[in-house]
Amino acid sequence: MSSAAPLLEPADGKGGEAKRPCGCPPAWLRRLINTEEAWAQLQFAVPMVLTNMSYYGIPLVSVMFSGHLGDVHLAGATLGNSWATVTGYAFVTGMSGALETLCGQAYGARLYRMLGLYLQSSLIMSAVVSMVIAVLWLFTEPLLLCLRQEPEVSRAAAVFIRYQIPGLFAFSFLQCLIRYLQTQSIVLPLVVCSVVPFMLHIALNHLLVNVLGFGLIGASTAISITLWFSCLMLLGYVMQSKEFSETWKGFSADALNYVLPTLKLATPSAIMVCLEYWAFELLVLIAGLLPNSTVSTSLIAMCSSTEAIAYMITYGFSAAVSTRVSNEIGAGNVDMAKNAVAVTLKLSVFLAFSFILLLGFGHGLWARLFSGSKVIVAEFAAITPLLMISIVLDSAQGVLSGVARGCGWQHLAAMTNLVAFYFIGMPLAMLFAFKLNFYTTGLWSGLICGLTCQTSTLVVITARTKWSKIVDAMQQEKANYIA
Repeated sequence: MSSAAPLLEPADGKGGEAKRPCGCPPAWLRRLINTEEAWAQLQFAVPMVLTNMSYYGIPLVSVMFSGHLGDVHLAGATLGNSWATVTGYAFVTGMSGALETLCGQAYGARLYRMLGLYLQSSLIMSAVVSMVIAVLWLFTEPLLLCLRQEPEVSRAAAVFIRYQIPGLFAFSFLQCLIRYLQTQSIVLPLVVCSVVPFMLHIALNHLLVNVLGFGLIGASTAISITLWFSCLMLLGYVMQSKEFSETWKGFSADALNYVLPTLKLATPSAIMVCLEYWAFELLVLIAGLLPNSTVSTSLIAMCSSTEAIAYMITYGFSAAVSTRVSNEIGAGNVDMAKNAVAVTLKLSVFLAFSFILLLGFGHGLWARLFSGSKVIVAEFAAITPLLMISIVLDSAQGVLSGVARGCGWQHLAAMTNLVAFYFIGMPLAMLFAFKLNFYTTGLWSGLICGLTCQTSTLVVITARTKWSKIVDAMQQEKANYIA
């Protein structure tokens, strides 16, 4: 298990050099990138990628099991899964981003008790928000019908959503716990508490859907059971482990004093995440209005799924840089924070280029995993160069968004996403697709314009940051803190 020491310190937390890979890297590599920092971030990022992929796979497995029940069940589960992500899971995931700022900076400043208080305040906030989302989910069927969805599919989607309501609360609590551990650079328990439930989830789906015959209800219930199992595993670890003796002092009424400060960061953090999620989902809906909508919708959905899978790699580095920057700001190390940003950007873009090389040579094989249609495979080949560009841009902005969370700039990132996607990206996508008749290529080109604007703005914000002012503000907060 990793210790509670941040990435800027070795495992024993006593200073000195961080653990480095065996052997000395070649001189050209050391000139290109800070190898010690890169190695530390890789050790952090890989477990975070595995954790994210496991949680991403839980509802996906239930959708797959639902698909074997019939076409309507598959369509309902797919629609329900998208609706749950857009209206619920994305929002609570974004809200937990406040802890990346608050807990990360508090840990770097050695205000250890504050981490437990911030965690509790975030759990309270998440419970309230989940109640509101749960009410919305109860009206899934009429809302989908208002959006002109097929009645039978809407009914199936509503069933798939309804039995996930208990799991929504578990998921929102999980996101808070993940950020609490992440900001202390404790990542291996996250892998265990996500991979083990994921494996059990497959068996649970088989039992409820195939053996006991609960169908769509069973597939949906399995999600809730798995998420609660994972949540209780992680909560049990936090409450029992001695690693958290300084940051977790038990439940306290003092946490109520930090609900509003947490909410002030959590709200723009949630908006920042949701605006980007919604843009991709909106693109799929717009594709349904194009000529030959069956092909165009499938193609844009394939591109969105491919982008999401590529982003999972970036997510690990986004979490790493968020933790590194917030820890270093809390500790007052401006140069270390800047170095962490530079190293993470290089690593993320390098891995994005590796991914697009594989995509460039294997796009035909990849497309055939989604569809056996020769038309769709050919169309995917034509749009692949644009998809490559968007993946590189998404990788860069993902890291810069992590920097924003580490510094507490969620409001700036939220405004950036609003302008980039909804004032630039989406209008241009519709212009290219409908007026200039570029169709699916036009839609994705518009998205690239939005991503370019988003990434460029975040680069400018990061480059023009007065790091010393952020550190001074943190030191002032530290001076006013009473344990």
